[in-house]
Amino acid sequence: MAMPTTPSVPAPRTPRRLRGRTNTELYAWMFMRVSGVLLVVLIFGHLFVNLMVGDGINALDFAFVAGKWASPFWQIWDLMMLWLAMIHGTNGLRTIINDYAERDQLRFWLKVGLYTATTVTIVLGTLVIFTFDPCPPDAAAELLPSFCPAP
Repeated sequence: MAMPTTPSVPAPRTPRRLRGRTNTELYAWMFMRVSGVLLVVLIFGHLFVNLMVGDGINALDFAFVAGKWASPFWQIWDLMMLWLAMIHGTNGLRTIINDYAERDQLRFWLKVGLYTATTVTIVLGTLVIFTFDPCPPDAAAELLPSFCPAP
């Protein structure tokens, strides 16, 4: 008795957008985990200093921010928080776009908009942090931090 032969079934095709990929998705996945942990530390540190130390929320004003950003430590802290939050969120939205946008052209334009918005926000935020003038010449004296020279 002859054994029945099974018909040959072609191997499933890999979608065009997944061919030739490197480990980008693995690195993006690992980045999300690491940046998530770092963001928790940065955000809770930010909230603790702004809301619990000193007079708490009553102390939050221009002088408080000016005094804080006079220190390179807090500039770097806030810069890391900004960059990590923006890149973390962008990576999450990129994943959602890849999962739900079915047409290649729509996916492309959604990502262009996402990356453009992210780049503009990161550049403007970085400029604000590093070009912030805590002693503007036209500010009222009672609003200036104590380290500013008297006008």
